[in-house]
Amino acid sequence: MSNAPASAAKPPRPRSPHFPPHNAPRVWFITRGVSPIAIALAKQVLEHGDYVVAGVIPVEFEKSEGQTDDFKAFLEEVKNTERWRERLRVVGLDAKIVGQCQAAVAEAVEAFGRIDVLLCTASEAVIGTVEELAQSSRTISLVDEIFEINFFANVNIIKAILPVMRERKNGHMIVITGITGHLGTPGLGMYCSSQWAIEGYCDSLAYEIAPFNVKMSIVQANMEVNVLTNRITSVPPMQEYLQEENPAPLAREIFSGLLDRLDGIENPRAVEDPTSPTYSTSTMSPDATMAESTIGDLLSADTVTSLYASLPSALKSSLIAETVHALTAIGGHDNPPARHIVGSEGVTAVKEKLMTTSEELEDFIEVSNAVDITKDYQSVEPSAFD
Repeated sequence: MSNAPASAAKPPRPRSPHFPPHNAPRVWFITRGVSPIAIALAKQVLEHGDYVVAGVIPVEFEKSEGQTDDFKAFLEEVKNTERWRERLRVVGLDAKIVGQCQAAVAEAVEAFGRIDVLLCTASEAVIGTVEELAQSSRTISLVDEIFEINFFANVNIIKAILPVMRERKNGHMIVITGITGHLGTPGLGMYCSSQWAIEGYCDSLAYEIAPFNVKMSIVQANMEVNVLTNRITSVPPMQEYLQEENPAPLAREIFSGLLDRLDGIENPRAVEDPTSPTYSTSTMSPDATMAESTIGDLLSADTVTSLYASLPSALKSSLIAETVHALTAIGGHDNPPARHIVGSEGVTAVKEKLMTTSEELEDFIEVSNAVDITKDYQSVEPSAFD
């Protein structure tokens, strides 16, 4: 990490939540309750006096897979905090399955009577160039999987909750994406595509549900927040896209370098993909692996590899603090933003993208206008077409 002087350091992250005014406790429905953002947010809204319905994938929870250890620690904290106990409901939810979405929504309404705020937090990243993702049947199937998680799972739960909010003529839907919904990123093409897809869906839906007093907000977190706090899957690199052959700053190199520079980072929970044709049944020893290589090597393995970056608690809290603060500030707001970009770095990046788009538009404005022949038709006499 940088040893920059204190005067050059970034401003401190917001420490206390800022909730919009409301007349009664709200009911939050969080789709993937085990994510770091979901857990941090749940603690704050429970402390504030709201209710939380947290969805967990049953198989993951039973087998303690993925991020469920942190969620189980959170449940212990809830058990020991009397004012939280009766205001949390955990429901089984794999949002890729329509039936589970409908059942989870019904259970939430039965428990707390309504749903005021839906928060869609499901997100996973696939690292690999477009060409690398076409190398085998397994890498091709990852494209379907990333859209199932980042797009269709969100669509399924939105459709399940929408009738509840529409009938009450009140509700707020929030979908967490990233600035990757604005910016294409080399090596994250399919991830960016899934983000753009869900944002287009939400933008269109917002107009449809506005007459029912149901609001829609897209929260764009920094790229690092979504990628580093969720599962990362990397496909085998092609020689043509290695850094010595291709100078483009690919996501694989960006995240490999970032994680290698983090002081005190713990060993990542890495697993080879058992569906990969080159999968080995030998057990991967984190200690032995990390002694010989770095996490960067895991992202460049010759098999499809999935991992969760085991970020130290303090670093993880700092990483997600801005996003959690934004969610508490807009969740359930009477007039929430349609799109909220989290953090000054994201705002700057999106402004630069919009400026470039505007400049290109002006550079080719004459070409754009040249195809508009309506005005010419208006000046031509009807007899000219006889």
